[in-house]
Amino acid sequence: MEIPFLYSPEQAAFRDRLETKVSHWLRPWDGAESVLAAVIGVPLSKSSISHSGASMTPAAVRAAFKSFTTYSLDYQVDLSQLPVRDLGDIAMHVTDIPASHKRIEETMRGVYSKFPGLLPILIGGDHSISAPSVRAFKDRYPGKIGIIHFDAHHDVRNLEDGGPSNGTSFRQLLEEGVVDGANLVQIGIRGFMNARAYHNYVTERGVTVFSARDVRRIGMAEIMKQALQIAGNGTSAVYVSFDVDVIDQAYAPGCPAIGTGGMNPWDVMDALHQLGTWPQVQGIDFVCIDPTQDVRNITSRLAVQFMLTFLTGVALRSPETK
Repeated sequence: MEIPFLYSPEQAAFRDRLETKVSHWLRPWDGAESVLAAVIGVPLSKSSISHSGASMTPAAVRAAFKSFTTYSLDYQVDLSQLPVRDLGDIAMHVTDIPASHKRIEETMRGVYSKFPGLLPILIGGDHSISAPSVRAFKDRYPGKIGIIHFDAHHDVRNLEDGGPSNGTSFRQLLEEGVVDGANLVQIGIRGFMNARAYHNYVTERGVTVFSARDVRRIGMAEIMKQALQIAGNGTSAVYVSFDVDVIDQAYAPGCPAIGTGGMNPWDVMDALHQLGTWPQVQGIDFVCIDPTQDVRNITSRLAVQFMLTFLTGVALRSPETK
């Protein structure tokens, strides 16, 4: 006998028929659909040099999907027709960090083989996931790649004192020749969060660094103009790596390395929208959120808004998706 008004949680929840939530649009891939971009969770945080629950971020971000609609009033774009799907999470090794990094690289190679034109959106995880992700990304393209890296930190720590960690990704990529310093741009680097030796390391290798103070002084529009020229100069594709701790702690309290003097959300939303419109940008990751330290899911929700803002730019690459 049917019991009145008793449904599954999904069916029982209020739903406005004129509104599309991200949770209804960004569905798991059905195994057959053609996709333009896809979300891939990378739940790794054992490689963080500070306490971090970043392995819980993919789940927290997906839970926040229900809080957003697909329509951007700011950019006049509705994402509901953009073919974006969720491919799931990469299974990490329980104890072995190098094995987990190897799994990330192998998985991404497999993704690129199955979906040659796919634009991946990786949800970390700590920043160590970027090195294996970019290695796989590099092999997709002939010639060189560029990287635009948003972060409070250079992430070029020496490998002797702790091995590959969330603080070493860009040293690994530079020393392995995956990216040339001349095509790497770091934006939002903050004072009192980096050693002089590491700043000297990146500048000696030709990396372009824009500090958080530079963002205030110069303005993001001019910085992005220069960043796109530098990362795109002679390269086949550009990868964007976005560490959420580039944002001031007032707006992103759920990061392991919070600090004052960071950027505000509007500093980067216009930048992410612009990066989305640029066809040379073919991959992005969002890393370093700790849901266990967050307040009312502020930081996970912020990451969703950043991801959606990036996708409003991607949507404008194809006029039919406007």
